[in-house]
Amino acid sequence: MRRFADLFERLDRTTSTNARLDAMAAYFRETPPEDAAWGVYFLIGEKLKRLVKSADLRRWAMREAGIEEWLFRECRASVGDMAETIALLLPERAHDPEPSPEPVLLLETLGEDADAPSERDLSLSRWVERLSVLRHLEPREQERRVVSWWRELSAREVFILNKLMTGALRVGVSRTLVVRALARAFNIEKERVAHRLMGGFEPTPDAFCRLIAPEGSAEDRNVSRPYPFFLASPIAATSDQEADVESLGDAREYLAEWKWDGIRAQLIKRAGEAGGSLTLWSRGDEDLTLRFPEVTAAAARTPGAFVLDGELVAYDHDAQRPHPFGVLQTRIGRTNVHERALREAPGVFIAYDVLELDAADLRSRALVERRRLLEDLLHAHAGDRRAITVSECVVATSWEALRERRASSRSRGVEGLMLKRLDSPYRVGRVRGDWWKWKVEPLTIDAVLTYAQPGSGRRANLLTDYTFSVWRNEPGGELVTITKAYSGLNAKEIETLDKWIRQHTLERFGPVRRVEPTHVFEIGFEAIGVSDRHKAGLALRFPRMLRWRTDKNPHDADTLASVLELLPSRGADAPPAQTVQEADALHPLPEKTEDSRTL
Repeated sequence: MRRFADLFERLDRTTSTNARLDAMAAYFRETPPEDAAWGVYFLIGEKLKRLVKSADLRRWAMREAGIEEWLFRECRASVGDMAETIALLLPERAHDPEPSPEPVLLLETLGEDADAPSERDLSLSRWVERLSVLRHLEPREQERRVVSWWRELSAREVFILNKLMTGALRVGVSRTLVVRALARAFNIEKERVAHRLMGGFEPTPDAFCRLIAPEGSAEDRNVSRPYPFFLASPIAATSDQEADVESLGDAREYLAEWKWDGIRAQLIKRAGEAGGSLTLWSRGDEDLTLRFPEVTAAAARTPGAFVLDGELVAYDHDAQRPHPFGVLQTRIGRTNVHERALREAPGVFIAYDVLELDAADLRSRALVERRRLLEDLLHAHAGDRRAITVSECVVATSWEALRERRASSRSRGVEGLMLKRLDSPYRVGRVRGDWWKWKVEPLTIDAVLTYAQPGSGRRANLLTDYTFSVWRNEPGGELVTITKAYSGLNAKEIETLDKWIRQHTLERFGPVRRVEPTHVFEIGFEAIGVSDRHKAGLALRFPRMLRWRTDKNPHDADTLASVLELLPSRGADAPPAQTVQEADALHPLPEKTEDSRTL
């Protein structure tokens, strides 16, 4: 635990990429495989499932610190994070040393006997073993163990322990940076490390050793493992100027395709023992094989072995266009797919690249050649094209012609255009220069700020998560919540708005503040759909603040009727335009309780 806490501190104290790489590389080199495996697991963003309830931790901490609930609530509101609040409130114990500039080898992990090392010297893997039994214990025994650990650990170790127990540990480094650190530590190509991490990582010593094995190891021949995805870079446009696509060069040097609104995935069919392997992997490292049997069945009937890169969508075959993303979302959570789901939300894999064909890695070849091979493969088996099809090429010989085609994106149910250099290889990660995404401008509304609450992480002490409303009927009448947003403002605007919110709070519901309906913001979003989970009956996809409209007053904000006009042509039959996670983020505000205070 001490070594991982030391790494966490060193990563948190610097924004230098090289310093972070050095810290992680040293950790991976000097840490035993059983601990390094868990280090990789947590650093790439994986978490333990919640082992204890946050409410229980709060009660135990209040008893241990000898404070009342009102004081804990005030401290929590000031700090912004419960795990850190507990770490700061507990009585003085082991001191936190400065993070060591060089790694210090851990003591050997021993059993829990009289000669065992202190809690602070136990390894990370040993701590995970200890924590895993908590969920099976009675609350009283849980409290006894957790409090005894708190008394032995330093403040920063308590913070990490609390995060682990609640399933909320977030280190704050990108997966790409972890890959680079592993490559640096063991002198392996970063592309090979990225490939080995695809398809999920099991935090075991064997898995870590396979991850860092010499080049050409058996690990690289895993028949179900996807390739790292090549990601397109956005073509940015300012608020008053259209994107300068002409700077990309000659339009004839690019393959243009529609940007589908679905789930990026790889369809993998490889030969091997016991009949080979057929899997469908999402970019988010999720196995979707059982959730889209119509796609995998079509792949099974297609001769040969291949790895296809493409987009998984729910498709309206009658209208010849994809359903909104919300329809696809109804399929994601189901492993037992019923006939009705197959009929109402048929899955289609729209392939736009072939990465491997009959065991030959094609990623280094030019896109124009890979595209020809893809079309040869799938056009030869047209009978299965309702479930697997080739992405349509958008034919145009000039940027002006492509602008005209792009203007029809919304009516086609797509997000814009993809532009890919014809001579480009299939790279790893987001490498600028070859692939670009040229999305349509977002839909926009003007909405009134009505609620605010603290952010998370570095924003925990600032009110940065905002709720916006529109007029239900006429301006000046009732405001109805339409969406939440937390991105889009600069640091100065956040600071100014935070100060204003604190001075103009009308009511408080725990961390949530109701504010005077004074400020208007331009809210941008990708799509809109009906939803019975929201007060306004609508859900916005990927909402963000585009501008603080200081030139407008609340009466200038949109009405519910004007927002409804933005619905797609399917009107009231349109499904929710967002994921379950996004819908959950827009939860109804809490009812008034005894803790609510009118200010």
